[in-house]
Amino acid sequence: MVRVLVYLAVFACLAFGAVWLADRPGEVSVLWQGYRIETSVAIAAVGVVALAFLVLLIWAVLRFVFGLPSAFSLSSRARRRARGFEAVSRGMVAIGAGDPVAAGRYTGEARRFVPNEPLTLLLEAQTAQLSGDRGQAEAAFKAMLDKPETRVLGLRGLFVEAKRRGDMTAARAFADDAVRRSPSLAWANDALLDFHTNAGDWQAARTAVERRAALRLADKAEARRQRAVLLAAEALQARDSEPEKALAAALEAVKLAPSLTPAAALAGRMLAERGDVRKASKLLEAAWKEAPHPDIAAAYLDARPGDSALDRLNRATTLSKLRPADPESVLALAGAAIQAREFPKARENLKPLLAGGASVRACLLMAELEEAEHGADGRVREWLARATRAPRDAAWVADGLVSDHWMPVSPITGRLDAFVWTVPPATLGSRTQAIDDVLFDLDDSTKLIEIKPESVTTIEPAAVAAPPAPKEEPKPEPTVTAAPAVQPKEELKPASEPLPPVQMAAEPVKPVDAKPVESKPVETKSAAPARESAPPKPVIFPVSHAPDDPGPDDEPPQEPKKSGFRLFG
Repeated sequence: MVRVLVYLAVFACLAFGAVWLADRPGEVSVLWQGYRIETSVAIAAVGVVALAFLVLLIWAVLRFVFGLPSAFSLSSRARRRARGFEAVSRGMVAIGAGDPVAAGRYTGEARRFVPNEPLTLLLEAQTAQLSGDRGQAEAAFKAMLDKPETRVLGLRGLFVEAKRRGDMTAARAFADDAVRRSPSLAWANDALLDFHTNAGDWQAARTAVERRAALRLADKAEARRQRAVLLAAEALQARDSEPEKALAAALEAVKLAPSLTPAAALAGRMLAERGDVRKASKLLEAAWKEAPHPDIAAAYLDARPGDSALDRLNRATTLSKLRPADPESVLALAGAAIQAREFPKARENLKPLLAGGASVRACLLMAELEEAEHGADGRVREWLARATRAPRDAAWVADGLVSDHWMPVSPITGRLDAFVWTVPPATLGSRTQAIDDVLFDLDDSTKLIEIKPESVTTIEPAAVAAPPAPKEEPKPEPTVTAAPAVQPKEELKPASEPLPPVQMAAEPVKPVDAKPVESKPVETKSAAPARESAPPKPVIFPVSHAPDDPGPDDEPPQEPKKSGFRLFG
């Protein structure tokens, strides 16, 4: 639209000029080299314009003719540049696809057509990395240091290569140089923070954290948490050598992150050691509301030296009221009750915790309770055995490492604030263990199992395979006793004929007269000679069964019969 308006304006000006000349006629006379030319003003104007266009045309033709060599050269350079960038593009795609052969081919093309381009150096370095040629990769990155636009890129490449070969000193030097040249580099600031934390230089690490927060490389909440962790680490390190500095650092860490358990526990213990029990108690109670932890409970119970067991129990009760539904409150209160020998209270507090399956600490507390109250070694061993297969309690976990104490840096990856208080994950492929029903162990009135006469059956032995026995005299009637089952010394072997099954008596069994049984020779596989002996006396085996048990194979109840087992002496 603008172009149309421009054309209309030009035509309007030309028309205005033509009209203006037509309204003002005149003559133009030119005398040159004896020639005289006379014409009107309008024709003279048209001639001047045509002469100007002719001069411009001649100038364009001359310029084109004399500029052909440079034009051909420029076109050739453009084609080479285009081919070079196309090779760089395809090389990057090959590197992304993981094809070192194609990447090397395109790298050669890019080096031939555009050797001085920064992207060519980057393609060469990444191709060398993909092929495993570390020396060529480092050479390419060092070549980038000579150009201002690729200097930072070269520093990062050299930093990565130094870390790969384990040269942390060189890697730290490259990161320092990168931060000095470009302070807003996220990777360089993160690397320096990791170097400072792994070296235990907490002050330098805090400076790095503050620089990252100022450059908005980390949000405010993350920066506050990292500062608190570093202050807690500094307090733990300086606790014995500089207690005042350690206490100030711990208090500042608690102010920045109230849920940081190690800082709260350390600050509470140090305040209690200085005699400021009230301030220590308030600090620990606030930390307990944020995140209950055994270390906080221990520091709270030990806040006042010289307390009796009942005083510690009262403090545990106060602490448990802050988070009554938390398992840590139950465990802390139960442990204090056991120490105060308030065994019923300990059982009552542990009962809801055991309803869903006892954890390791709960089982150990129950073992301690049984030993302190009854001295029952059997119950203690039972609870200790349950502790070996009980679900694990929460612990400090970081990068797959389970630790009993907190550390500011993960020893696996060197990551800051990696430890989390949580239940360790179960082993892959392990089956879920059944939850023990442990509630009945909390009841002291559990009765022992008694053997009733209804559950005892008389079993008479058959004759022993032996030579004809002498005439036997009648034997006295057997009496029913609740003796444990006695295993015969010799092997029990079935008779040659099928024998009726042993029936469980549902009513008290009357004694049966023991009549002599004719002994018959029985073939045995053993080559041992038969011994002459009198048939053994009837043996009574106690058999426990349910009152509604119909017996084996669901047969209808029958009258008690003699057993078909034969004892071989």
